[in-house]
Amino acid sequence: TLLVVGFLFAASTIADERPVADPQLIKEYKEYCKEIADDEGTGKLSMDEFLLVCVNEELETEGYQPITKLPK
Repeated sequence: TLLVVGFLFAASTIADERPVADPQLIKEYKEYCKEIADDEGTGKLSMDEFLLVCVNEELETEGYQPITKLPK
């Protein structure tokens, strides 16, 4: 149990050390992900769920913190 708590703390600390993406970059990723959804569909996810997952994957690839909700 202590190991799990330590891992969770370490994981949250790592996330906090990553930079926060600029809102403009998030908007660009959102548009990019919309194009993917239009071309390939969203699977079983709603459009908003798909976009959030997709944007966070792009952010993670570039070393940024994930977001919890999409900007309007």
